[in-house]
Amino acid sequence: MKNYLRKLALPAALLLVGFTVLTGCESGKHGEGDLVESGTYEGTIEEVEASKDEIYVKSGDNTLELYFTEQTKLTKGGETVEFSSLEKGQKVEVKIEKKGKRLDPISVKILE
Repeated sequence: MKNYLRKLALPAALLLVGFTVLTGCESGKHGEGDLVESGTYEGTIEEVEASKDEIYVKSGDNTLELYFTEQTKLTKGGETVEFSSLEKGQKVEVKIEKKGKRLDPISVKILE
């Protein structure tokens, strides 16, 4: 009986580790963004998720995961614009506030 359990232990452990790794990855999707300090950052939009009012901005070595709130100001050329104006590849300047493990965008300025 002990030998039987020993033979099952390694495959079971490998399956558990493999399952844990696979469920942590979504093909073609971003994971959690990088946490940075409050401040102003420039970067390029990597992804826009309109259904979640969320954008991912690549700034240097960091990817910022930003969920818009009702207080987030979005502008282009000094004018207020709608979330639908955001597109992958646009250059933006984002002013963010770090709140625990979350980054709240105070303002997002479309630069191009």
